[in-house]
Formats: sequence, structure tokens, C-alpha cells
Amino acid sequence: MGLLDGKVIVITGAGGGIGREHALHMANEGAALVINDLGGSRDGSGAGSAMADQVVDEIKALGGEAVANYDNVATVEGGEAILQTALDAFGRVDGLVNNAGILRDKSFSKTTEDLWDPVITVHLKGTYCVTRPIFNYMKESGHGGVIINTSSTSGLNGNFGQCNYGAAKAGIAGFTRCLALEGKKYGVRCFILAPVALTRLTEDLPGFDNEEMQKRLAPGLVSPLLTFLASDLSQEMTGNTFYCGGGRIAEMKVVTHTGITKDEEGGLWSPEEIAQAMKPGEILLPEG
Repeated sequence: MGLLDGKVIVITGAGGGIGREHALHMANEGAALVINDLGGSRDGSGAGSAMADQVVDEIKALGGEAVANYDNVATVEGGEAILQTALDAFGRVDGLVNNAGILRDKSFSKTTEDLWDPVITVHLKGTYCVTRPIFNYMKESGHGGVIINTSSTSGLNGNFGQCNYGAAKAGIAGFTRCLALEGKKYGVRCFILAPVALTRLTEDLPGFDNEEMQKRLAPGLVSPLLTFLASDLSQEMTGNTFYCGGGRIAEMKVVTHTGITKDEEGGLWSPEEIAQAMKPGEILLPEG
């Protein structure tokens, strides 16, 4: 018996890298899968069916069930077609992993509109386009489901040269936190993933060219977390954000420090008072 027996999972951008690893791990636990991949390059150009087809063949060779889909996640029509592929092949959808993404890195002063728009469109709009029809299906079907959206430490913590990517990934995190609140009523659980792994999106980043680091950051190390989240083992959870990579799993949170409230003068602070309170270790800022 697998943890995901009887469940149908849609994974976008599953033709390679971390998406492929998610698919193989979930298939090994019994899930039937929709393998979506546009088949383009790292910067989003081009298209083709070979990448998705290859992963489907791998899953079938292992005795699993899978079907390919080549639709563009960044269009409303594409998102609806991805849902329809799942319904036509398997009759239901129990989980969605939004993993598709591209990179067009530049320092911000050199980030032209043609570098900004596609990244925001694929990541942020793409998450919306695929999630909405599947969320509505889960809501209307009455059996709920699980939605896992891929954010990034670039969006949650920041990273040089990735203002476009970081903005999109931070947006995905905010989107998912709101969706988790709406989904509770319908049994739709939502999670945010911030993976750290060696993929074609990260292969040329500083520090990832070390052989030991490449082993340590193998993308397959992230996938068991997603299988757990997609399974009934996590049925009491929703809205969590997880860092995962190199064998480490940690929950990430937006934390509001205790701070201080001024009661005098109707709560009106002077800039000088704020400056004093802002000193590290004093009132508004925590130690360290």
C-alpha cells in the first residue's frame, strides 16, 4: 500500500529537475499523475512534448499511471486544459503541485520589461491560472484536496539579481496563505514550498558547482516532503511554509516582534523616539 494510493496529482513543470523527482516519488507511493511541461528552455523560450513524454514513460515503466500534458500554465485556457486532462484520464484530482518556472536573472537596474514580465507571468500568473480551476473543482466536488505552491528563499529572504523572480515567488507565498484560509471551509489544504536543490534553474549559481554540494542538494531530497503533504498524514495541517533541501526541513514563518505601544499623545510617535526604539536589542528590534 502506498501513501498516495487512489489519489490523482497534477504536477506542472514536471518534465525535468525537481518536478520530475516529485512525480517519480509520488508515483512510487501509488499516485496517478498528470505530467505537465511546456518543454521550453530555462528562460521560457521554445516548446515541445519530449520532456513530459519521457517522464510519463519512466513512470509507466515502473508500473505507475501517468499522462502527459503540454499546455502553457501562464494562460487561463492552459490551466483549464490541465484540469481537463486529469479528469479525462483519471476522473478526479486530489492534489496539485505548482512547480513550473523560468529564470531571467539580471541586477535590477538592468531588468528590462522583457525580463520582468515573463517571469512574473509564468510563476505568479501561472500559479493562479492552474490553481483556480483545480481549486474550484476540489471545492465543488466536496472531497477537497491539497495544493502545494513553489515559492523560493529568493522571495522569502531575498537574493541578489533576482528582483523579478523574488517578486513572483513572494507573491506566490502571499497568494497561498490567503488561499489556505479560504480553502479550510472546503477541505482544500494549501502549502508553500521553498526548495533548495540543484536543478537547471540553479545549476550556474555560486556554490552549486561543487561536487559535494551537488550531491547534498539533490532535488530528490525535497520530494518526500511533498508526498507527506499530499497524503493523509498531513490532514491536520494547512497554510504552512517549508524550507527543504540538503536533508533539512524547517518551517518558515512571518513573525511580528512584540514591539511597544505608545499610549501618550494619542499614540503619536516622534521620529526621534522611533530612532531610539529601533536600536537593536532595545524595543522594536530583536537581539541579533
